[in-house]
Amino acid sequence: MSGVLTVAYLVAGVLFIRSLGGLSKQETARRGNAFGVMGMVLAVLVAAVTWWITTPNIPNAGMVALVGAIAIGAVIGAVLARRVEMTGMPELVAVLHSFVGLAAVFVGISSFVASRATAHNAAVTEAPVDPRILELVHRGEIWAGVAVGALTFTGSVIAWAKLKGSISGKPLLLPGRHALNLAIVLGIAGLWYPFSQAHGAEDGLIWLLIMTGLAGIIGAHLVLAIGGADMPVVVSLLNSYSGWAAAAAGFTLSNDLLIVTGALVGSSGAILSIIMCRAMNRSIVNVVFGGFGTGDTKSSSAAQGGEIVELKGPDVAQKLLEAKRVIIVPGYGMAVARAQASVAEMTRTLRDKGVDVRFAIHPVAGRLPGHMNVLLAEAGVPYDIVMEMEHINQDFPSTDVVLVIGANDIVNPGALDDPGSPIYGMPVLEVWKSKVVVVLKRGMAAGYAGVENPLFNLENSRMLFGDAKKSIDAVVTAIRS
Repeated sequence: MSGVLTVAYLVAGVLFIRSLGGLSKQETARRGNAFGVMGMVLAVLVAAVTWWITTPNIPNAGMVALVGAIAIGAVIGAVLARRVEMTGMPELVAVLHSFVGLAAVFVGISSFVASRATAHNAAVTEAPVDPRILELVHRGEIWAGVAVGALTFTGSVIAWAKLKGSISGKPLLLPGRHALNLAIVLGIAGLWYPFSQAHGAEDGLIWLLIMTGLAGIIGAHLVLAIGGADMPVVVSLLNSYSGWAAAAAGFTLSNDLLIVTGALVGSSGAILSIIMCRAMNRSIVNVVFGGFGTGDTKSSSAAQGGEIVELKGPDVAQKLLEAKRVIIVPGYGMAVARAQASVAEMTRTLRDKGVDVRFAIHPVAGRLPGHMNVLLAEAGVPYDIVMEMEHINQDFPSTDVVLVIGANDIVNPGALDDPGSPIYGMPVLEVWKSKVVVVLKRGMAAGYAGVENPLFNLENSRMLFGDAKKSIDAVVTAIRS
C-alpha cells in the first residue's frame, strides 16, 4: 500500500509541475489550472488515506471531522472563486497567501507540542544518528517553518488591507526602520538558543511563541513600509514566502509532496519577483527595504507647464478612425471600471475597419502580476496583439494614437527624466513619443504611488474624463455611426 501512495504522490508532483508549465503562457493557462486542481485533489486524498493508515486507532469521529473540513473548505473556496471580481483578485491572492502562512505556524507549534508530549525522543534513539542531533534538526525545522509562516501571514494581511483600501497605500516610514528590522531579525536568531536548549514543552513553547510574535511584527512592518508602486512585486514575493512556509511545514511533517510543492511555489514566486524587478531596473532588496513609492527620495520638482486639453468620446473616435496604428495601455482603472469587454469590442471594431491595434502591458500594471493579461484574455482579446513592454516600447514613435486606460505611474515620463521623482529609474511605457496620447481618467488624482504625472500637460496629450467603461462605450458608438 505504501508503494501505491508513493506513486500517487509522484503523480501529484508531476501534475503540479505541469500546472506551472501551463500557467507560463496565456494560451495554456486554463489547462495548467486544471492540472493544478487535479494534483491538489490527488494530494489531499493521499494525505487523508496516509493519515488513516498510519493512525490505526483513530476514532471514526476524527475521520468524519477531516472529511467535513475538506468539504467545507472546498465549498468556501469554490464560492469565493466564482464571486470574486477581477478587481478583487489581488486581495483574494493576498488572503490565500495568509492562510498558507497561518497553516505553517499552526503545523510548527502543534508539531513541537506533540513531539514533546509523545514518544518522539524515544523513537529517534533507535536511529544510528545521535538523538540529540535529530532533536535539534527537528526543532530547527519547526523554528524556520513558524518564522516564515508568521512573516507570511502578517505581511499578507497587511498587503490585503492595502489592496482593499482598508488602510492607506502610502508607506509607513518609522524613524530608524532599518535598524528596527535588524534588531528583530537578531532577536529571532538569538531566541533560537534558549528554544533549542529547553527541556520541557512549556519552556520551549514560550520561546517559540515569542519568536512567532517577532516574525509577525517584521512581516507587517516590511509590507507597511513599501509604497504602492511596488505592490505587484510584493504580492509575488508573498507568493514565494508562502511556498517556502509550505516547504518548511513539509519538513516538519516529513511529507515529501508538501516539500516539493512548497519548493516549486517558492522558487517560481522568487523567479517571477526577480523578473519583475529586472523589468523595473531594480533589485528585490531595493523593493523590500526602500525605493520608489516609499518617500525616501525627494518629491518631484519638475515643472508641470502646458494646459490640460479635454476631449469627448466622438473626438476620440475620430482620431482613432484617422489612425493607422493604435496602441492601448490598460491599467488598474480599466479593472475598476470593468471596461475590458468594452475595450475588446472597440478593438474588434477598429480592426474590422483596417486599424492596426495592439496592447502594451507593463510588468507592474494593475495590482497583481499578469493582472491586465488576465482581464484581456477574459474579454477575448487575441493573445498575439498583447505585447510586453520590452517588445513594444520602441514602436511608440511610429504610432498615431495611444489610449491610456486607467494607467498612471507606468506611463509617467518623470521616471526617466526627473531625478527628483520618487519613481525615478523605473522603466515605463514611453507613450508620449507617439503623435497623440489620449488618457482616460476619472479625474486628475495622482496614481497609486502618489506621484504627479507630467504626461497630462504635454502638448500632444489629451484627456477623456469619466468612467472608463462609459467612455469607451461612447467611443465605440461614435466609431460605428
